[in-house]
Amino acid sequence: MDIVTAEEMREIDHRTITEFGIPGAVLMENAGREATRLLLAHFGDLRGKPIGILCGGGNNGGDGYVIARYLFHKGARPTLFLLLPKEKIKGDAALNLSLLGPLKISIQELTTQAAVDATKNQMAHQHLFVDALFGTGLNQEIQGHIKEVILHINHLDKPVLSVDIPSGIHSNTGQILGAAIKADMTATFAFAKVGHLVYPGAAHTGRLEVIDIGIPHHIREAVGPRHFLLTEPHVKSCLPKRSADAHKGSSGHLMIVAGAPGKTGAAVLTSRAALRSGAGLVTLLCPRGSHAILESLVVEVMTAPLSETPEGSLSETAFDAVMSLASDKKCLAIGPGIGTALSTRKLVQRIVKESPLPLVIDADGINCVAFEKELLKISPVKKVLTPHPGEMARLTGLTTDFIQKNRIRVAREFAVEYQVFLVLKGARTLIAHPDGRIWINPTGNAGMASAGMGDVLTGMIAGLITQGAPMDEALCAAVYLHGKAADTLSEHKGPMGYIASDLIEMIPLEIRDIVNRPEKTPGDLFSTKIF
Repeated sequence: MDIVTAEEMREIDHRTITEFGIPGAVLMENAGREATRLLLAHFGDLRGKPIGILCGGGNNGGDGYVIARYLFHKGARPTLFLLLPKEKIKGDAALNLSLLGPLKISIQELTTQAAVDATKNQMAHQHLFVDALFGTGLNQEIQGHIKEVILHINHLDKPVLSVDIPSGIHSNTGQILGAAIKADMTATFAFAKVGHLVYPGAAHTGRLEVIDIGIPHHIREAVGPRHFLLTEPHVKSCLPKRSADAHKGSSGHLMIVAGAPGKTGAAVLTSRAALRSGAGLVTLLCPRGSHAILESLVVEVMTAPLSETPEGSLSETAFDAVMSLASDKKCLAIGPGIGTALSTRKLVQRIVKESPLPLVIDADGINCVAFEKELLKISPVKKVLTPHPGEMARLTGLTTDFIQKNRIRVAREFAVEYQVFLVLKGARTLIAHPDGRIWINPTGNAGMASAGMGDVLTGMIAGLITQGAPMDEALCAAVYLHGKAADTLSEHKGPMGYIASDLIEMIPLEIRDIVNRPEKTPGDLFSTKIF
C-alpha cells in the first residue's frame, strides 16, 4: 500500500487540480463530506449533540468548515473553535467558511490565551471534537495559545476525529512538534501519510481510515511515492511457492556462521528459525569449542567446527574453510553471537568482501563491519544488514536518540550510500532499499523486547532467500511474519513474557494462515481501514 510524504501529497493535489481539472473546492467538499460520513459511522447518531470543531486557516481548516456544515444538516450542534482571525482565512477555506454564516453556526475565535481560558468550560461540554487545526504541511513547533488548546483537548479525554493527520504530528517523521492531538480516529485523504505509521505519530493516530476523494490513479503513478506499508496480500505474493515434488535439496541449503562461548543460543535460534521458515538444509559453522554443545541443541541442522582463538571465538584462519563450505549453498547468514574479537572481526570483514553468496549480516556481524564499512561497497553480492538502533548507531556514528527521531532518513541514506538492503528494527520496523524505497511494517508489539528476537528474524530472512525468494521479497515476508507471530503470541499468551523460541514455533502456522486465508472482499468503497 502506497504511503506519501507531505511534499508528494502536495504535488498530487496540485496535479489533480491543474492537470486533471478537479477544482480544489471539489476536493475539499469530497474530503469534508466523506469525513463526516466516517464520523457518523463510527460515533453513531449525533443529532442534538454539541460537536467542537477545532479549525486552522489552511485547507485542513477548510475541511473542518465543510464537516461543520454536514454535521449541522445531520442535526448535530457544531461549534467552530477558530484559532486565527477570520480575515486571515483565504481561498477555498474562506469560501466554505462563508457558507456557515446563513446556518448561524456558532464560531468562537480563540486568538489569544485569554480567549482560550474563557472558552475552556464550553469546550468541556462538547460531546466530541473534530481536529482540523493543522494538516500535513506543519513543519514548525506549536507554541502559545494553540499549544494550550491541544493540551486542554487531550486533558478532557473526549473522543476526537483528526482530519488528515493529528494536529502537531510531523507528516514525514511522526515526531511531535511541541504538542499533538491524541486522536481516537484519523480520516486521511487519498493516501496514508508516513507520520501516521511511525512512532510517536502512530500512537496519536488511533484508528486510521484512508478516504477516497477522487485522486486519479495516473496522477499517483506520475508522482511515484517511495514509501509503502506492508500488507498481508503483498506478503502472500512474496512467499516462495513449493511444488508437490519438492525435496530438501530443491528447497535450498543455507550456511550460518554464528556462535561463541556464552552466545551459542543465538546460533541455535537462527538455525531453527531458518528451518521453520522452510529452508531445506541448514549448515551451522561455529567455533570448534562450541561444536559439541551446538550439535546436541540443533539436531536437524548440520554443523561444521571452525578454527578458533584461544578465547574460543572464531578465528580469521577459518576463512578458507568457510569459502570451501559455501560452494553448494544459496545464502550465508553471519553474525549472531560471534563476538567482536580482533581475529573474528577480520574473518567477518573478509567474508563480507569475498563471499560468493547473498549475505544476511546481523548482530556482531554488523558490529564487525562497522569498523570497515567501505567493504560493503566492494562486495559484489546482494546484502542485507539488520541492525537495532544501537547497532545502527555504531554503523553510522550517530546517536541512538537521533536515529530514533529520524529512522526513515537514516535508514534510507545508509542503504543508498552503501547499496545494501537495511532492516532497521524496532517499533514499526523499516526495510530500506538501495534505490531509496522504504517499506514500513505494521506488525509486532512491545512484547518483542526480549532476547533472541533478532536472531529469529535473521534466520527467517536467510531461510526465505535460501528457498529462492528475491531478497526484497524475502525481507517483506520475514519482517511481516516475524511481527505477526509475535502479535498472535501476545493475544494468546499475554502482552509480555513470550520468548524467541515460542515465536519460532509460530512461523509455520502464520505462513499457513496467510497462504490459506481468502482474499478480503471489497467493503465500503468510500474508505479503507488501515488500523
